[in-house]
Amino acid sequence: MSDYLPPRDLWPTRIYKLPEFAAYPERFNPTEELLEKPVAAGRGDRPAVLFEDQRISYAQLLAQANKFGNALRELGIKEGDRVLLRTPSIPPALVANFAVLKLGGIFTPISPLFSRAEIAHVANDAEAVAIVVHTALLAELEAARENLKTVKHIIVVGGDPAALKSKGYLLYSELVQSGGPTLAPVRRGREDVAVLLYTSGTTGRPKGTAHLVEETLIVPDSFGKYGWKVTDNDIIGGSAPLAFGAGYSTFTTIPFRFGAAASLIAKFEPDKMFETIQKHRITVLSLAPTAYRKMLQLPDAEKKYDLSSLRVCTGGGESLTAATYHAWKEKFGLEIFEGLGTTEMMYVFVSNVVKDHAQPGSFGQAVPGYEIKAVNEDGKEAAPGEIGRFLARGPTGTLYWRDVDKQRHAVTADGWNRAGDFVYADPEGYFWFVSREDDIIKSSAYRIGPEEIEMTLATHPGVADVGVIGVPDPVRGQIAKAFVVLKPGVTATSEELIEYCKDKIARYKLPREVALVKELPRTATGKLLRRVLREAETQTAPSAQSATSAGDRK
Repeated sequence: MSDYLPPRDLWPTRIYKLPEFAAYPERFNPTEELLEKPVAAGRGDRPAVLFEDQRISYAQLLAQANKFGNALRELGIKEGDRVLLRTPSIPPALVANFAVLKLGGIFTPISPLFSRAEIAHVANDAEAVAIVVHTALLAELEAARENLKTVKHIIVVGGDPAALKSKGYLLYSELVQSGGPTLAPVRRGREDVAVLLYTSGTTGRPKGTAHLVEETLIVPDSFGKYGWKVTDNDIIGGSAPLAFGAGYSTFTTIPFRFGAAASLIAKFEPDKMFETIQKHRITVLSLAPTAYRKMLQLPDAEKKYDLSSLRVCTGGGESLTAATYHAWKEKFGLEIFEGLGTTEMMYVFVSNVVKDHAQPGSFGQAVPGYEIKAVNEDGKEAAPGEIGRFLARGPTGTLYWRDVDKQRHAVTADGWNRAGDFVYADPEGYFWFVSREDDIIKSSAYRIGPEEIEMTLATHPGVADVGVIGVPDPVRGQIAKAFVVLKPGVTATSEELIEYCKDKIARYKLPREVALVKELPRTATGKLLRRVLREAETQTAPSAQSATSAGDRK
């Protein structure tokens, strides 16, 4: 395994401030800790997973994981083997997770949106031996099949049994019934790799990030305990895919550490999310800001749905904006506690939820167990209000899989994790997002965060979606260019949209060009793919109406 991880001198400094971290044994098994021990303690009848009309108890989930784990072992899957998952957030995904971990394998969920090229890249990079895939997501995997170098078994959830068997696929339904009901856990070292997550590809090809056995307990014992303050009465729901740190921890570790339940939804739709909150009586809701904004657009939702079960709403992955916070609070009487985390560091390490109330527009303060700071160009801690690069350290840290060069860039010489963002702190210690480092626009010696421009344009009554990037300019170096999706039936010119911004943001931050487009590229979690916009801008002019405000180019 050491061949896949960076040398120890490139690992970030890990700090273990909370007493919970010292209590872990040197070797343990996540499934044993999160499922088997609760069942042994008499909590087997408690709900573990809620999905549509299904209610799966702790004892049932453990039995299914044991059976599937035994079936995987019969296929030759052993400690350290990587098993990929390509499914929506459905119960078999959790069964597969706990089965693979109980065998001592490395669970590797991948984005349902990955293309055939990305599937092949990830499978080969991980040297996966098996893939569990939902029949609805099989087509792209079939297209990648001939390029999979190490995969021996493809296990399909759902679909026509005869047709699948004729192609050499294995059936999940048969395997989960064929295995024995008990399975001895493979206990592994705290610093062995348990989970391998791949980044969403917002800045390039998906990169593998390795997560240690101890992190399956660290995340719930830090954010789950001190952020959400989870108890066994909670139902935790949301829509983040298991492939990302936010979704994986939300649905596979945090609930089970406290005897709570996970509420799953296969695909986010505003009305479906509202219905699920009401039906499952969700108490803790975790959604991307884009999801909250889409839910706010649903007419009369506050009258149609009962959200009285909710006690906390959190979000992250992109800027929530103060406008979204206030609109949600006004409509539903609930705050949204914004936070920030990375797939590299497994979960949220800074959030508003650690305080009694949110600071609208800010993503909060350090989660207990973590330290955070912004540093300027001189490497010194930035003063309040001064924009700097965001650094963090704590009990989790960045470990890139088979990418030593990337690892060197990700960790500072003194062991801090580079989050890849430009931020600033206010005098009260709240941190505010400015831009991803890759997205910052450098124009006439100014640093411009694209999100401020996006938030401004988003307030235009005719704008449905907006994304901003920097494009080359012979005079300024770069200028801000906005890509705008108008609401149905709305007409607006590029010049009108630029004019709309003039009394709302500083003149040097104004978008100098606006392109009207039909849609914007986004990930499954709603993150804007500025990389795709930049690539399209570099390769060929987008097929869109575009204009430049000549008066602003002097």
